[in-house]
Amino acid sequence: MCRKRSRPPKFRVALTPTGAARLVSSGHSVTVEASAGEGSGFSDYDYMSAGAAIEQDPDRVWGSAQLVLKVKEPLPQEFAYLERGGEGLTLFTYLHLAGVPGLAEELCRSGVTAVAYETVETADGEFPLLAPMSDIAGKLAVHAGAHYLQRPQGTKGTLISGGPGIPAARVTVIGAGTVGQSATRLAMAMGANVTLLNRSPGKLRRFLAHGYTGSLTTMIAGEESIAEAVRESDIVVSGVYVAGAKPAHVVSRHMVKSMEPGSVIVDVSIDQGGSVETSRPTTYEDPVFAVDGVLHYCVANMPGAVPRTSTVALANETLPYVLAIASEGIARAASTDPALAKGVNVYRGGVTSSAVADATGLGYRPLADVMS
Repeated sequence: MCRKRSRPPKFRVALTPTGAARLVSSGHSVTVEASAGEGSGFSDYDYMSAGAAIEQDPDRVWGSAQLVLKVKEPLPQEFAYLERGGEGLTLFTYLHLAGVPGLAEELCRSGVTAVAYETVETADGEFPLLAPMSDIAGKLAVHAGAHYLQRPQGTKGTLISGGPGIPAARVTVIGAGTVGQSATRLAMAMGANVTLLNRSPGKLRRFLAHGYTGSLTTMIAGEESIAEAVRESDIVVSGVYVAGAKPAHVVSRHMVKSMEPGSVIVDVSIDQGGSVETSRPTTYEDPVFAVDGVLHYCVANMPGAVPRTSTVALANETLPYVLAIASEGIARAASTDPALAKGVNVYRGGVTSSAVADATGLGYRPLADVMS
């Protein structure tokens, strides 16, 4: 069963018609909430042509499901559906439970199994279901920073590329994961002077191995190096990510205050609670606020602004896992795929991610123990 987004902007959907057709051809029954795909350019007719059923009533959509696919976490008005589904329901979506501990409690209380896209982790430390949205978010972060650096937004009025005899903007990117690398590549392509910081040198070394030179400076991320880079920046993009956990505040209030008035901070980590001390979640309807003269852009779920791209990118990556869960059940699928097992945050009343347990204050139970 596929649910449309119930959190603004309501444009992304967790399953494409192509994915629905794959599930149907594999012998599964697929129900899609009416109009779920319209924001991403997919009509109800497209899903029906793929063999899916269309249902208008959310009660009936949830009530008939063993596996629910969403893009974002359930909202309070959907908690009753979780309780109704209980142990027979598996929820597969982005959860980011470190930022919403109340949801973790509700998931435990309901007894459902909750699998988080963002904590599915392969043996080499990659996050395949987080990567497509992180790539998009990193690019959007630079777009947002360049836009809000313009004078009509109440900031410096600096063109990110500069011009003949005019220095380019100084962009600092914190974190060399997918968000940071994506943001760095785009900022460099736009002509900015970029500083990329990461806690360990490995990712910086691999990034530089692709031949990125010229306007790029790399630094090991520490309190002093971050403070130095932030102070000199026109735009700061923070893409720090810790699987399942709330990130530390790597940019302090004092660092923010040291920046020139009219500078811009984009905190992509806000979905997990934010990595800038002065950040708080914002929306596309009201995206920015100022602290000490520095404009903060902290929109949660940034990829929602480009739903067609985001939906297809995400669905391409999630479909193999969806097929495995639908065909084998979550218990067997997780026991045979360690990457998927790491995605299981809650299993039948127990928190099975140690990072989520630490972040929410709930007790931790190893997945293997709970499943046995």
